Amino acid sequence: MKKIVTFLSIALLSMSCESNLEDLNTDKKHPSSGSVPSSTVFAAAETNLIDQMVNTNVNRNVFRLLAQQWTQTTYTDESNYDITTRKVADAVWIRFYFNILNNLKDAKALVNAEKPIGAQQAIEKTNKLALIELLNIYSYQKLVDTFGNIPYSESLDPQNVNPKYDDAKTIYADLAKRLDAVIAGVNTSAGSFGSADLVYGGDMAKWLKFAYGLKLKMGLTLADVDATTSKTMVEAAAKGVFSSNSDNTALTYYSNVPNTNPIWVDLIQSGRKDYVPANTVVDLMNNLSDPRRSVFFGQLNGKYVGGPYAAGGNYTNFSAIGDVFQKPDLEGLIMDYAEISFDLAEAAARGYNVGGTAEQFYNQGIKASMSYWGVSDADITAYLAKSSVAYATATGTYKQKIATQKYIALYNRGFESWTEWRRLDFPIFNVPANKTYADIPTRFTYPVGEQTLNELNWKAASAAIGADKINTKLFWDKF
Repeated sequence: MKKIVTFLSIALLSMSCESNLEDLNTDKKHPSSGSVPSSTVFAAAETNLIDQMVNTNVNRNVFRLLAQQWTQTTYTDESNYDITTRKVADAVWIRFYFNILNNLKDAKALVNAEKPIGAQQAIEKTNKLALIELLNIYSYQKLVDTFGNIPYSESLDPQNVNPKYDDAKTIYADLAKRLDAVIAGVNTSAGSFGSADLVYGGDMAKWLKFAYGLKLKMGLTLADVDATTSKTMVEAAAKGVFSSNSDNTALTYYSNVPNTNPIWVDLIQSGRKDYVPANTVVDLMNNLSDPRRSVFFGQLNGKYVGGPYAAGGNYTNFSAIGDVFQKPDLEGLIMDYAEISFDLAEAAARGYNVGGTAEQFYNQGIKASMSYWGVSDADITAYLAKSSVAYATATGTYKQKIATQKYIALYNRGFESWTEWRRLDFPIFNVPANKTYADIPTRFTYPVGEQTLNELNWKAASAAIGADKINTKLFWDKF
């Protein structure tokens, strides 16, 4: 009950944030003594972050479409890479900078103003600041991985309405330093925000594993552009990452409004009949007779039938999205044991010393995903024995093998799936009519609002990255 009440308070604070977007560049939310508790502001930021990563609202999160996990049957604009008509980039930008990063900034100010009583509260205060910093790092990384160069050193200053854009690789380097400081400063013998932390309940040992996982992922992202830094980061991170599905980073949603999973809001509460699983993922899993199909998709006349990507069609002619994803209390995942296992498999394949072989971690990733979705041990064993799945005999290079199975494991996690496709270039995506493979988005264009209100800095950033186009590759995307 305590957690539900906290969640309700957060929902009200979040809605308040949503209704005041015009105040983005003002300081009206700057905390003062006697204002909202730091725990509530932190929880609002945490919830806003996970809501943004897991929702499927066509106006603010189209990553399942870009990853070709889902496709649209009626309004196919976004499946055909139109993200400007609905100003999707603007919505993502505003939610990260205003609803997430600005709330984290306020939470930090409130925590800094707290006067701890005794040594234990002093340690908890340090842990609170570390946790706020960790979510800051995660959020900025997601912005870089979406847009490229972004406002960073001059961001969140209400007195500067036209911040400059910093170089994406430079931001990554600074985020890595900040992340190392967090890892070094966390005290796992004490808590932090307690029940106001809706993910781990203030358990800093769990958050420390998340921090190592984030370092692992950031390090791998640099592999093709800075192999030395990548190897150093990954090998240092490998010792502290997740060791089971019990470590997964997830927000628990509830069956009662407004605490439901945003996917339920988008698909069920709104009565939307436009999204179906894309043939890209369905055909891939059909070819492997993957037992997760019965969870991921509904059957149509005893078969799993994906919608032709970006081509539209009659909703009833294709498999529906699996029932589990239409439940209001489906948890919202932002990092899990399966993806960490596949990250370690890739690291081992690249020759990094991460405590195991590529095959071992590859198998571990498949097992972790299947176990999470309730696949039996017998079916897992049979799947791993298939020549088309087994690491030694599956088709392609290590990148193709790992990317293919990781793509399946990341089903319903659109942003991560799209990012891994950009990094590893597998699996092969379908191409919409009148498009080429080179037209598939590798980034978001900058918001329309930035182009009009921050024109000089927008132009400088666009020139620095090569062009403000959806198929301009980010600094780490070399192949």
